[in-house]
Amino acid sequence: MSAVATLPDAEEERPLLKVSRLSHYYGSRLGCRDVSLDVYPGEVVAVVGESGSGKTTLLNCLAGRLTPTAGSVEFRMRDGRLRGLFSLTEAERRLLARTDWGFVHQNPADGLRMTVSAGANVGERLMAVGDRHYGRIRSTALDWLARVEIEADRIDDDPRAFSGGMRQRLQIARNLVTRPRLVFMDEPTGGLDVSVQARLLDLLRQLVADLGLAAIVVTHDLAVARLLSDRMLVMKGGEVIEHGLTDRVLDDPREPYTQLLVSSILQV
Repeated sequence: MSAVATLPDAEEERPLLKVSRLSHYYGSRLGCRDVSLDVYPGEVVAVVGESGSGKTTLLNCLAGRLTPTAGSVEFRMRDGRLRGLFSLTEAERRLLARTDWGFVHQNPADGLRMTVSAGANVGERLMAVGDRHYGRIRSTALDWLARVEIEADRIDDDPRAFSGGMRQRLQIARNLVTRPRLVFMDEPTGGLDVSVQARLLDLLRQLVADLGLAAIVVTHDLAVARLLSDRMLVMKGGEVIEHGLTDRVLDDPREPYTQLLVSSILQV
C-alpha cells in the first residue's frame, strides 16, 4: 500500500523531506515498496517493525546510502527549494552529510573514527564546515562533550577507551555539533544495557527538543518510539501498513500486526 503520512496543518508548513512512492529491491527480493512520507521541520518520525520488515532499507534510501529502484526523495535546501536527492552531485551530497544531515549508527564504531581522540571526532565535523580556529574548535568540542555527559578530562582519550554508552553519546555529539536540520538514527539504543538506554533516550529527547531537529528514527523498540517520536510508521514485509500520531498508533492500533506488536510489549 502507499502510505502518505502528513501533519494536520501540512498546508501551513512546507515539508523538509518529501518521499514519493519509494521502492527498493535487492534483485528479486523486496526491501521496501511504495512508501510515501513527508517530514516537517522539528518533528521526529519513528519507523518501527520486526527484523526484516524493511525499515533499515528505507532509512538507507532516505539518507542516500542506497539508490532506490523507484520513487523519489526530495530535500528542502537552505534556499527553500526541494531538490531530488539522487539528482545531486556526489559533492553536493557529501556537503549535505557534513552540514544539514546527521546519521547515528546502531554500532557507534561505524560513526566514529576510533583511532583519534574524542575531541578530534567532534572537531573534524567542525573543520568539515570550514572552522580552522583550534581554540574555538576545542572549546566547542568541550561544550558538546559536556552536553552528552562525557567528562572534560576525556577529551584527549580515543573512543576505544570508552564504554558502549559513551561511544554512542560521542557519536551523537559528533553528529549534532554542526546543528543539522535532519538526523537519521538507526536503532540508536540497540545493544545497550537497559539503564544506559534510558539515560541515552532522555539525552536524545532533550537535545532534539533544544535544537529543534527533524529526525527519522528506526527502531524495533516501541518504548523508544513513544518517548522520541511525534509520528510513527509501522512496516511489515517491506510495506508501511499503519501510520499516524505515535500515541494514537500505540494506544489504538488498527492493524492486527500493530496490535500484536503492542500486545507483545505489554506482556513482557
